Amino acid sequence: MDSKDAPTKEKEEEQSKLINSDNLLKNIKSNFILKKFFDYIHKKRRLETIRYNKTIQKRINININDYKDYSEKYSLIEIEIKPMKNKYGRCINIKKEDEEYYHIYYNDNKREQIKSTSLNKNDKVSKINIIIDYQVKSFYKLFFNCHCIESICFKKFYRNNITNMCGMFYKCSSLKELNLNNFNTNNVTYMNSLFSGCSSLKELNINNFNTNNVTDMRYMFSGCSSLKKLIINNFNNNNVRDMSYMFHGCLSLKELNLNNFNTNNVTNMSWMFDCCSSLKELNLNNFNTNNVRDMSNMFRGCSSLNELYLNNFNTNNVRDMSGMFIGCTSLKELNINNFNTNNVTDMSCMFHGCLSLNELNLNNFNTKNVTNMSCMFHGCSTLKELNLNSFNTNHVAYMGWMFDSCSSLKELKINNFNTDNVRDMSNMFRGCSSLKELNLNNFNTKNVRDMRYMFGNCSNELKIKHKTKLKEEAFEYYWD
Repeated sequence: MDSKDAPTKEKEEEQSKLINSDNLLKNIKSNFILKKFFDYIHKKRRLETIRYNKTIQKRINININDYKDYSEKYSLIEIEIKPMKNKYGRCINIKKEDEEYYHIYYNDNKREQIKSTSLNKNDKVSKINIIIDYQVKSFYKLFFNCHCIESICFKKFYRNNITNMCGMFYKCSSLKELNLNNFNTNNVTYMNSLFSGCSSLKELNINNFNTNNVTDMRYMFSGCSSLKKLIINNFNNNNVRDMSYMFHGCLSLKELNLNNFNTNNVTNMSWMFDCCSSLKELNLNNFNTNNVRDMSNMFRGCSSLNELYLNNFNTNNVRDMSGMFIGCTSLKELNINNFNTNNVTDMSCMFHGCLSLNELNLNNFNTKNVTNMSCMFHGCSTLKELNLNSFNTNHVAYMGWMFDSCSSLKELKINNFNTDNVRDMSNMFRGCSSLKELNLNNFNTKNVRDMRYMFGNCSNELKIKHKTKLKEEAFEYYWD
C-alpha cells in the first residue's frame, strides 16, 4: 500500500504546484501591464502540454524579466530639467493622489529620491531627473508657473495614455530650451494653453506632434512673445473646435505657415492672431471657415501685416466680427468681397485703426442683423471715400465714434441709413476734417440719447443736410 501511495502523493504535490502556478498566473493577469505576458503563456499552453512546475516557473521568470524591460522602456516617462542659476521656486506640480507615481532625483543622484517639488535658495541643483510611472494619464498644468526652469528635455516618452496637456508649460517664463522630440501625443485631446506664457522661448519645432484627437487649441502659443520660429507644418486639426487666442501675443513671429491646417470643425477663431505685430504676410486661403461663429478681434494688433489672403473665407455662420481688423495699421488693401455677413450682429471696431487702408469695398455686406457699428471705421485716416448705401441699419442701436478720425474722407455715402433705433451717435463724425458735405436727410434722431461731439473737430466748411433737429452738443468742439 505504501509503495503504491507514494507516487499518488507525488502526483498530488505536482498538481498542487500546478494550481499554485495557475493562481500566480491569475495574479499576473490582474496587473494591467502583465496582461500581454499572461496571454502569451496561455497561447503556449495550447500548443504543448506543461508537465512540470519547474517548466512553468521558468517561463514565468522569463516573462517577468521581459516585463521589467518592457516597463523600463515603455511605461516610464523620464524628464530632465535644468533650473536657472540664482532662481528658486516650484519645479513641477504634482497632484496629491499621484505623488507615489512621481520619482524626483536631484543632480542625477538616483539613490536618493527627493519628495520636494520646489527649489530653495540654499539648494545647489544643476539638474533634476523626474521619472513618471504609467498610472499617470494627465499632464494638466504639470509645469504651471514654474518660473525657475530654463530647460526641459523629455528623454523617454513612449507611452500613449496621456490625454490632457492643458496648461502643461503655462507661464514657464524662463524656459529657453524645450526638447519634445520624444513626445507622444497620440491620444491627447486637450492642448489649450500648452505653451502659454513661455515668453523666453525663441524656437519651437513640434512637427512630430500627432494632433489627430485634439479638440481644443485655444491659447496654445499665447504670450510666446520671444518666439521667432514656429514649425507646425504637420498639424492635423480635423477635430479641433476652438482656436481662439491660439497665437495671441506672439510679438516676434515674422512668418507662419498654416497651409496644412484643417479648420473644418472650428467654431471659434476670436483673437487668434491678436498682437502678432511682426507678422508681415498671412495666407489663409486654405482655411475652411464654414462652421466658425466668432471672428472677433481675429487679426487685432497685426500692425506689420502687409498682405492678408482671405479669398476662400466662408463667413455664413459668423455672428461676431467686432474688432476683426483693429490695429492693422500697415494694411493697404483688403479684399473681403467674398464675405457673407447675413448673420453678423456685431461689427463694432471692425476696421478701427486701419491707418493705411486706401479703399474699402463693402457693397456685398448684408447688415440686416447688425446692432452695433460703433467705432467701425474709427481712425481710417487714409480712406478718401466710402460708399455704404447698401447698408441696412434697421436694427443698429450704436453708431458712436463710427467715422471718428477719418481725416482724409472726402465723400461719405450713407443716404439709406435707417436710424430709427439708434441710441448713441456721440463722436460719430468727429475729426472728419476733409468732409465738405454730408447728407443726413434720412436720419431719424428721435431715439438718440447721446449726440455729444457728433461733428466735433469737423471743418467749418462742412454743409450738413438734415430734416430732424440736431442737438447743440453735436457741434461742440472736442478738446483732446
